Amino acid sequence: MAELHMQCEPLAPLLGTWQGTGVGHYPTIDDFTYVEELEFSHIGKPFVSMIQRTRNRVTGEPLHSEAGYLRALPDGQLEFTIAQPSGVTEVHLGTMRTSDSSLVVELSSDQVGLTPTAKEVTSVRRELTVNGTKLISELWMAAVGYTELVHHLRGELTRQD
Repeated sequence: MAELHMQCEPLAPLLGTWQGTGVGHYPTIDDFTYVEELEFSHIGKPFVSMIQRTRNRVTGEPLHSEAGYLRALPDGQLEFTIAQPSGVTEVHLGTMRTSDSSLVVELSSDQVGLTPTAKEVTSVRRELTVNGTKLISELWMAAVGYTELVHHLRGELTRQD
């Protein structure tokens, strides 16, 4: 495996496979629970790749997936690009905070792209918090008629490798 790029060293706590459960809600849908798997990896360049998959916690049916790249910049800032099969793309700008035992990544959308058939999404905010072997993933979005960010997802995952 390639050596982690020095700009990505603060992101090292994210690397690996994470699994757990979460809850979702939004004013336009019924509340739901899900099982999530998040995988962060690298190839030695100044970015970390991400693949995310969720399934319905009750039925096991697939719910959502996305893939992206978290780019570490020389000044400690972050850029995150994400593509979803639903026709939504996101470009996020953000920051990271580290301490001896935790990493917090905060990201806010700079641009949201939509295919002609995608549901309306105008803004997204994401937060990833790693503390040891636990990762909390949260997402807020403004979509389908809501102009303000509304909390949508919270997943609690455990490192698998």
